Amino acid sequence: MRLSTRGRYAVSAMVELTRNVGKRPVTLAEISKSQGISLSYLEQLFAPMRRENLVYGVRGPGGGYRLAKSADQITVAQIIMAVDGYVGARTEQDTGQPEASNEEQKQAVWADLSKQVYELLNRITLQQMADGSGEIATVRGDQAAEGIDETRDREASRTGTEPAHNTWRRTANR
Repeated sequence: MRLSTRGRYAVSAMVELTRNVGKRPVTLAEISKSQGISLSYLEQLFAPMRRENLVYGVRGPGGGYRLAKSADQITVAQIIMAVDGYVGARTEQDTGQPEASNEEQKQAVWADLSKQVYELLNRITLQQMADGSGEIATVRGDQAAEGIDETRDREASRTGTEPAHNTWRRTANR
């Protein structure tokens, strides 16, 4: 999963819509002014979010955009996927060779990391972002680190080597 400025701006705009739920529709001009994002850029962001049924437009005087569903049913991952797509590292099918090349190992690690980032962002709702929850999606830093450790350890056991940072961690924790 790619974390881009485009995704960040889309999430910021959606948070702005969330803060106005129950009020009148929000125009892109209002979002542009409050978030400091150009109007033409917002138009580019809202088109794919409309296609993914995250927002809908209200036409006419007093028109603008509203959330298409409840803010607690929309995740940060859905927003980013709508505007950026899933651009994680690609992994090739198993070639049947006994050992994967170094490049294939790197791709597998990055693909797994992309998956973990997606899973994390898929647990964070738009409502949590708007509320500024201190414990967004109840994911603590050490839980995320454990997931990364598991990925690294799986890769090390598959290749039969110990990653250099495991040696460093053993030394640092003495």
